[in-house]
Amino acid sequence: MRPGIFTRMMIGYLAILIPLAAVSAYTFSRFSAFRAATDEILHADQRLKDLVQAVGESIISQTGFDRKYIITGDREYFFQFERMESEISSMLAEAMTTVRNDEKKEMVERIYDAYGAYKDVFYEEASYVENKDEYLPDAFRVKKEVLTDGVLLELRNLRMMTERETFEKVEILGDSVSEATKMVAVIVAGCVVLGIIISVLVTRSITIPLSIMRRKTRRIARGDFDGGLEISAPPEICDLARDFNSMCDKLQEADKIKSDFFSLMAHELRTPLASIREGTNLLLNNRGEDFRENQTRVLRIITEESNRLTDLVNSLLDLSKMEAGMLSLKREKFDIGSLILKAVSGMEPLAMTKNIGISWQVPQALPQVSADEERLLQALRNLIGNAVKFTPEGGRIVITARPCDGGVEVSVADSGHGIPPEDLEVIFDKFRQSAMTNFSTIKGTGLGLAIVKHIITAHGGRIWATSEAGRGSIFTFQLPS
Repeated sequence: MRPGIFTRMMIGYLAILIPLAAVSAYTFSRFSAFRAATDEILHADQRLKDLVQAVGESIISQTGFDRKYIITGDREYFFQFERMESEISSMLAEAMTTVRNDEKKEMVERIYDAYGAYKDVFYEEASYVENKDEYLPDAFRVKKEVLTDGVLLELRNLRMMTERETFEKVEILGDSVSEATKMVAVIVAGCVVLGIIISVLVTRSITIPLSIMRRKTRRIARGDFDGGLEISAPPEICDLARDFNSMCDKLQEADKIKSDFFSLMAHELRTPLASIREGTNLLLNNRGEDFRENQTRVLRIITEESNRLTDLVNSLLDLSKMEAGMLSLKREKFDIGSLILKAVSGMEPLAMTKNIGISWQVPQALPQVSADEERLLQALRNLIGNAVKFTPEGGRIVITARPCDGGVEVSVADSGHGIPPEDLEVIFDKFRQSAMTNFSTIKGTGLGLAIVKHIITAHGGRIWATSEAGRGSIFTFQLPS
């Protein structure tokens, strides 16, 4: 007995539904694996990179407290060293729970052992300093440098391994998408043979975004982290595309941070290190009365370049803490007028060397502000120092303060060359000083204004700049009272 029309229709529908059910189950399983791997890249791998970077920065900061304590014997630096030790140990413990393979665990263990050895050497030397016993500081310094260099090298290797594994995971994701696409294509061919148009439409809604993702995955494997993947697809694929874009942004941001950091180090460290090296060689290799007359000048150059390196490291550490949300504020009510005068008095010697006049207009009846006095003083000094740096000899700087709606407004105006209009939007971004070609001969890290913006923003205020070519610039910020 032949099947009737209804039975044939049911068989036809089943012939459509079964392949569709199969392709849907397979595709969504691949999507789940794809999204799980993407989440792992976004969270586990990125967290490990962040921890590695934070540990490296903290160790650099801790070695600074180490040197300051050994030189000065100030117990405050010793306590700062101990606080940094607690933070670093906590981050290393978290890193150990984050890593997923034995090789990385061994690297973290080596970092932990080397760091522990460094702490032991420091505390041993600190006991000599505390008891004022005689000892060989150079031997301890060499030991600590070897251990910290080893820690930083292992951190770098761990970061490189993590990045390499990230790229490998991305390539695996590309293969997974490729396999899913092939399977979908085979089932589409069977549905086309059956002449079911709806099957073609459903399949195309899946294969098109998969092909786009596959091409994008291959570009990521080649180092192209540009996001902007926009596709029209079912919600699950749209969610995957958003995660995909988020992963691209994270990779691009990490790559940019790495490039900016190495560029800054290459540019800012080369000159002072060369000056220090040459000055040291002169002091070591030269003798006689003629050279003794130049010793003071050589030592002054070495001191200036050493201070420049210290300022660079401190600025990087301050900005890293601010970007990580670790800026702690000790708010109290005070008169900002007296703080402005304090900042000006600290900058006047620097201005006098360039014959730059500094004046201020601070009314008596200014409302008090609730802020961290030290951080706000740092911001004012950065703004005034920036004005002195970019004002030619014989110029003027004017600092004004006035009440505004709900707070105080402070402006720092200079008579420099001005800022190009295209740079006004990005002047407060870090490392952006190099973009201003008019100031290419002026030394700087490009971090001062970025630090100022973080400080003002953390106080609930805002800051902006206005400028006119050839007529100077005005930096203005407002703080709530």
